[in-house]
This record gives sequence, C-alpha cells and structure tokens, in this order.
Amino acid sequence: MSASAWRYPPGVPAQIDPDSHPHLLAMLEESFRRFAGRPAFTALGHTLDYRQLDALSADFASWLQHFTDLQPGDRIAIQLPNLLQFPVVVFGALRAGLVVVNTNPLYSARELEHQLKDSGAVAIVCLANMAQRVEQVLPRTRVRHVVVSAVGDLLPAPRRWLVNTVVRHVRRQVPHYRLPQAVPLRTALRLGQEQPARPYRPQAQDVVLLQYTGGTTGVARGAMLTHRNLIANLQQCRALMAYSLTEGEEVLIAPLPLYHIYAFTFHCLAMVACGNHNILIPNPRDIPSMLSEMRRWRFTLFVGLNTLFIALCDAPAFRRLDFSALKVTVAGGMALQQVVAQRWMQITGSEICEGYGLTEASPVVTVNPPGHVRQGTIGIPMPSTHCRVVDDAGEDCPPGVPGELWVQGP
Repeated sequence: MSASAWRYPPGVPAQIDPDSHPHLLAMLEESFRRFAGRPAFTALGHTLDYRQLDALSADFASWLQHFTDLQPGDRIAIQLPNLLQFPVVVFGALRAGLVVVNTNPLYSARELEHQLKDSGAVAIVCLANMAQRVEQVLPRTRVRHVVVSAVGDLLPAPRRWLVNTVVRHVRRQVPHYRLPQAVPLRTALRLGQEQPARPYRPQAQDVVLLQYTGGTTGVARGAMLTHRNLIANLQQCRALMAYSLTEGEEVLIAPLPLYHIYAFTFHCLAMVACGNHNILIPNPRDIPSMLSEMRRWRFTLFVGLNTLFIALCDAPAFRRLDFSALKVTVAGGMALQQVVAQRWMQITGSEICEGYGLTEASPVVTVNPPGHVRQGTIGIPMPSTHCRVVDDAGEDCPPGVPGELWVQGP
C-alpha cells in the first residue's frame, strides 16, 4: 500500500522531494549557514555550534585533500564512539569526496579485518582506545592512512589534558599500540587550517556511505547508500515530524551509536538539516553518567530502543528527571514491548513512537507519527514509500494473513 493511502496527520505530505538538494554537501552547507550560531553537538560537557562544526570539518577535509594521496571515491573507515570527533570527521570526509565506512568501535580484530578488506578501505580514523586492534589487522588490509584521536581531543584545554590523562593513565583504557605512521587528529586539523578545502560537488547517485549490516545471519555486508538515498530518508523523517518539532530549537538526547544507520540518519543528517542540538552520550551502558548528562538539559526529544528504555525505567534516579519539555520519544532498532512503552509513558508522560526500517532503506520505512501512536504496530509508511505484504509467490496477502514485507521508496 502506498503512503498516500494512509491518513497522515495534518500538515504531513504524502510525498517528499528526494531531489531537494543535489547532494548531502549542499544540505550540510545550508545548515552551517542557516544555523551558524546555534549549538549542534555536545559531548563530555563541551558544545560545538554549527559555525565551529563547519570550520573543523573543513579543516579535516583540507588535510585529506592536501596532505594525503586520497582521492574522491576512496573509502575511509571511521571507528569512533559518540564524541564530537564523529561529526567533524564524517562531515570532513564527505566534503573531501570520500566514501564513509561506519565502523563499530567494539569490533573484534577479526570483525574489523573483514570490514576493512570487504569495503576496500584505504584510510581509517580510530580512537586511541581501539588503536591496538587496528595495529593487529593493518598489515592484512589496504589501509595506508591512519588517524588516531584521544577521547578529549576536541575539548578545550585544560579539560582536554585532564580527560586524556585520566582515560590513559588512571582508568588505563588505552592499550599499548605502535602505529608510527599514524597522524594525531589534532595535528591533521591544525595542518588543514593552513589552506582552504577544495570544493567537491558529487552526483546524487554517487555512493557516499558503505553501511555494514549483519542482518540476521552471516558476516556483515556493506549496503551501498547514495547521496539521494540519504537525502530522501532525512527529508522523510523531517516531513513526518515537522508538525511536532521546531527547527533550530529542539534538544535531543542521542545515546544510540552514530555509527549505526538509525542514529546516523536521524542525528547526523535529519536533525542537522533541522539545525537542532544533539546531546551525545558516549557510553549509554553507563546509566549513572547518562542520567547525570540528561539532568543538565531540558531535552525535548529522546531516541532509544527497547532495552535502553528498560534500563532507564529501572533506575530510580531516572524518575527524578525533568520531563516537562519532552515532546517526542522515538524507538527503533528492535521490537518495542508494549509493557515497556506503557511504563515509559507513566514515568515521562511521553508516548513512544515506534518505527521500523532496515539499513538498505537508509533506514526508516515506517513509523508511528507523534500524537498518532498505535502501540504494538510499526506505524505507517514514510512519505513516498510503498509497502506490500506478500506470500511466497509474490502475491499480496489478504489483511490479517502473515507474509513477507516488501518496501520501495526513493
């Protein structure tokens, strides 16, 4: 059934324009200009506004263009948790014309080696905490450029020195590694300031992201996503939530990993396009630290998944947070249990808008629109999206008869 056959909330279009921007860079540059003085990302107590994000990502793009032999279309693996470095490096790589390969920082050496080989990555940006694994697999890959960042690299001094000292010497979270060819991220950014980045203008159908997905079986596979794919999905998310959110004014808690397509599309693309403020949670398993960060903000939007909602609702300190500004809670990544949704609603006063998607779809396919939630369902198709439930012969199933879900969209 097509999206147009559903009754959308007032103001939500049945169709979006996947060609609203010629490529992702046009969208990014528009947001950098439009929201220049507004906060973009916060992590570890420090905030980058859109003007600073523009400058730092341009510095990284310049370094890639002027101080390496990397060319547009080359693959760069980015193995970073939810820190300020992530959007800076990702947007810088895109501005240099590289294809981003999002990489899980918790990968084992075997998993990392498979992804680097399979993607054809010739560069990698990693956190120092994971550099030992990079060292182990490097000789068996095509990677020839390595950039290493410490946790606190984008914090102002002296906080930067304190955080990096504690991580390395007090908590001993950086195993010894030897990568003599590696360039520190701060060095790359400093060198990149010496000359402006060369403008790069890709085509809408160019692959911009190799997003690895394990599906349910086998080794991880890289879904090839284009500029147009990602623009379409961010515009779909934007259209379906526009009536409940105000661009440039929302404060989002972002605990899910940005290297996953769900958080990547929502926080790094859709919410950046809207000029909103993303509060990055580096380690959502550390519930006390996450609650401490949430206490600092009158957040208006929370993005999570079923297991995280359970962990938060089980924490007594969670009940004492201020939820008066919370407009929307979004769930994805796994099925949402109705008892969990009910418990969340009782504590926060916010319905959970459950959605469904898959990496190959960039990823959102269906969602329960804010204020129009039907618990126990995955919602309605995104604008410009067609869904069918079919049998083994590819014929449409009657209502109520289970089958396989087929989806099509821009």
